[in-house]
Amino acid sequence: MKRSAINRILQNAAEFVKEQGFYLPPWAFWPPAQWARAGHDCDEIRDNMLGWDITDYGHGAFERVGLALFTIRNGSMTDKKYPKPYAEKLLISQEGQLSPNHFHWSKMEDIINRGGGNLMVQVWNATAEEELADTPVTVRLDGMERTVPAASVLRLTSGMSITLPQRQYHAFWAEPGYGPVLIGEVSMVNDDHLDNRFYEPQGRFPQIEEDEPPLYLLCNEYPPAEE
Repeated sequence: MKRSAINRILQNAAEFVKEQGFYLPPWAFWPPAQWARAGHDCDEIRDNMLGWDITDYGHGAFERVGLALFTIRNGSMTDKKYPKPYAEKLLISQEGQLSPNHFHWSKMEDIINRGGGNLMVQVWNATAEEELADTPVTVRLDGMERTVPAASVLRLTSGMSITLPQRQYHAFWAEPGYGPVLIGEVSMVNDDHLDNRFYEPQGRFPQIEEDEPPLYLLCNEYPPAEE
């Protein structure tokens, strides 16, 4: 992805989040020069990859397969320095944009429609071999249990949520005709390096072509604190 495209996505994402009445922490909008001066008091942000995250899943077609995210809080699966057992994210899904089918081995999560359009979530069970099962899927929508056929697509309007347990495949997108969706994620600790099982192989972090300076740094771009 070109840096100029990422900058536009970040600017639009920040505006959309504010339009929906959600506010991000002040460091969300620090320029790169401020991160260069940030000390060890910001290590939790660096080490747990808090902040902006733009992915095209390695497809090079963000408008078709991609997601804009902001990790607000997170612990660590591997570093005892960060014992926080939970995470929280915001995600923005645009019309016509797929977040591909995947599950997590360790993370259970609630996905919440925080506003905007309607969120469509497709669900499957996984077999022991991590294939797609054709068995009925038990889900919880806003705390209410429901069993649906494999590959069912569930429609979440504003305020609705779904609980996704470990090893439950899911893909999601914004329903066409209703605009982008602001999605909340409340979960166990998130680790994008160890805990994503995509049904079809995907990339996670984009290769960036630097055609202009970054507006904001992404969560995997923070410089280390100076000693």
